[in-house]
Amino acid sequence: MSKYIIAYLIEMNAVFKALNDPTRRQILELLKEKDMNAGEIAEKFNISKPSISHHLDILKRADLITSEKKGQFVEYSLNTTILEDLLNWILTLK
Repeated sequence: MSKYIIAYLIEMNAVFKALNDPTRRQILELLKEKDMNAGEIAEKFNISKPSISHHLDILKRADLITSEKKGQFVEYSLNTTILEDLLNWILTLK
């Protein structure tokens, strides 16, 4: 197997791991509507801010979201590119 294919499979494993959790899927749904900072995201859940940060970290490592420093806050956005890659991969299984 080529290094490219192995890297791609590792990336897809991270994506599926990230999508496996309902909280992370809800975060993606929120970011689908608008970009948000961690505090805004945390307000939507009944879990601790460190737990939200952990979920955001997993989503970032899976490249499902991006972050950008804006003043004193970090704003999170949905990364649609990786989702398009995932959909294309799923379609190859057809």
